[in-house]
Formats: sequence, structure tokens, C-alpha cells
Amino acid sequence: MSLTEFEIKNAKPKEKAYSLSDGRGLILDVRPNGGKFWVARIWIDGKEKRRGLGTYPEINLKKARELNYETRKNPLTLKSKSAAFGDIAKEWMDKMVLPTKAPSYSRCINMSLNKHILPKLKSLPLEEITPGMILSICQAIADDGYLSAAARVRQFISQIFDYAIASDLIKINPAASISKALQSPPEVHYAAITGDAQIGALLQKIYSYDGELVKIAMKISAFTFCRPSEVRESRWEEFNLDNREWCIPAERTKMKREHIVPLSKQTIDILKELQGISGNKQWLFPSLRNNGRPISDGTIRVALRVMGYAKEEMTAHGFRAMASTTLNSYEWPADVIEAQLAHIDKNKIRRAYNRSMYMPQRIKMMQWWADYLDAVRTGRKVPKKPKVTINL
Repeated sequence: MSLTEFEIKNAKPKEKAYSLSDGRGLILDVRPNGGKFWVARIWIDGKEKRRGLGTYPEINLKKARELNYETRKNPLTLKSKSAAFGDIAKEWMDKMVLPTKAPSYSRCINMSLNKHILPKLKSLPLEEITPGMILSICQAIADDGYLSAAARVRQFISQIFDYAIASDLIKINPAASISKALQSPPEVHYAAITGDAQIGALLQKIYSYDGELVKIAMKISAFTFCRPSEVRESRWEEFNLDNREWCIPAERTKMKREHIVPLSKQTIDILKELQGISGNKQWLFPSLRNNGRPISDGTIRVALRVMGYAKEEMTAHGFRAMASTTLNSYEWPADVIEAQLAHIDKNKIRRAYNRSMYMPQRIKMMQWWADYLDAVRTGRKVPKKPKVTINL
């Protein structure tokens, strides 16, 4: 019995891959990840051969039947129409990246695909792509001095091939074997201001910065020491000012775990001030050029340069290092600091993350940190650290 567009559209994934037959050797493979892939089954010298015709809905039922007819008509001479890299890259992006990764990271992947990967590989069948082709793409980026970008491009290509392997489209990942052929990028250390006097001077410049929205974004970065993308893309719905909490959803965090930020009295005051500017918007920091998006990832970086800090002195990510270094120097418990930084604990016993882990201690620490920032900015004595105990 022939398939219909309605049946195809409504075919739901199951625990294991399964096939729907349209007759005359044309089948639709439905995979556990939700992907749908047309396959032509033909027999050559008594042996069954399977040739991919493309993904649904990019290839609709009518087009799949036409391709199947051509394949059956010329089984020996027709060039293999196995899955093209570009089709699988799109499917991987739609199924594995966009629903699970932070928007900023998704944009990074999409930019790498369109700039470096798809211009070379988009139309090629998966099995025709060799390690040498992938190495050539990555090496060209590395030769321009962008070692980290080259490593990321190789990683993205490798993830796409891993997805294809899991989807039973190919057996070998050609990107896996070239990692050792690329020069490793240097370990990144984000420049950060440290020391009471230096931090005080930074805060003075932030408080006197000419640009209210960016000024508040830098204040929030300093007082919460969250990741730059978490600050830039923060939404009002994530904040409970009455409970003094900022709950960052899992899809917006690097570790894909919901993260709670206790808000100090000072941070609450800053947010109430910000409500008068963007309280009627979706974003805390809406772009002035595009009201549907937050400020760009370069906004705080540019502000720091305007304030006189070179990239070797302070970065948007440096607020985290500044807080971590200072809190450790004042002997706050390392576990409490790491929990507030939302770092993964490498100890397997403690890796089972609880969003409320060390919450009483974190609340005290965040208020002390805000009081510390006020003290060094105004030249007052640094507040005494409250007593904090941890029950192991």
C-alpha cells in the first residue's frame, strides 16, 4: 500500500529505527532521533543494495518516487545518491543543536558551518568525504592563526559524522582521525583585574560610564559573575526579586543545568533601576538596533576598551575570574565558589548536581561579595567575612 504525505508527516519516532514502505523498493526510514530518510532498495546480481535519496521533508513524497524510479531504471550507472553532508548537517542542527544548546553557542556553530564547512562539503555524499578534505579545511583556518577556530570546526564536523553514524548512514567518522594532525590551541586564560585597589578603580569607572544600559550590564556582570552570554541574554521572567533569586534555565547555561544566582541587596537595587529602562521588554538588555534581540557579545568588551582596559587587562569573561580569585584569597570555601560559578565537580561522588547545593553559604557569599565591591569602590574597609560551615 502506497504512503501518503499525511502518514509520512505524522510518523513518530520509536525506541528503534523502523521503515515505512511505499512500494517498488521505496522506503522511508524513521530514526529514533526523529529524522526521516528516503532509501531506494534495488537488487544487483541478486544482492540487495540500499541507496539514500535524501531527507524528508527536503525531499517530498513525489520527488522521492521520481528519484526511486531513476534508481531502478539505471541501477548500475546512476551515481549514488547517498545522504549529502549538507542535508545531515541541517538535520543535526535542527535536532541536536537548536533545541539543546544556548542561543549564542548555536549561532557560533551556524557561523562556522556557513563560513568554513558547507562551502566545501555541502553537496558531497557522506562516504566521499575523506580525512584529507576535512584536514584541508581546518588547516587553512589554522594557517591564518586561528587555532581555536580550526579545532572547533573539526569538532563540529566530527559531531555531524557521529550523528550520521548513530543514524546508520555511514560506518566511519573521517574527522576523528585528524585531531592529532592539527596544532593544539593554547590554553585560554581570560584577562581579569585583581587586587582590592585595582577592582575598586574598575568599579569606579563602571559607575561613571556614559551609557546607562551597558553600565548596568557591567554592574550585573560584576555583582553576579555569571557568564557573559548568561548576562547578555537574561530575561525578566528568570528573576524573582521578592525571593532575591535569578534562575538561569538549563538551555541557557554552558553545563545544561539550571543554575540559581542568589541576589544581593545591591543587585536588587540595580535591577529595580533597570526595570524603569527595560522592564516592559523581554530582555534585560535589549539591543538598541534590533528590539527583538539582546545586546551583542561585543558590547561589554567595547565598553571596557573605552574605559581604558586593553584586552590583556580585562575581558567580559574576566568578571568571573576576578570574583573567583578574590573570593579564594579571602578564604571562602572552594566548593561554595565553584558551585556559584556553576563549574562541574570532577569528583564523581559530588558531581550529581543539586541546584540548591550550598545555597545558605552561597547567599552569604554573594552578599559579602556585593559589600566588598561597594567597599573597594568607595575606599571603605573591606567587610569581615561571616562564619561559614559546610557539612560534608
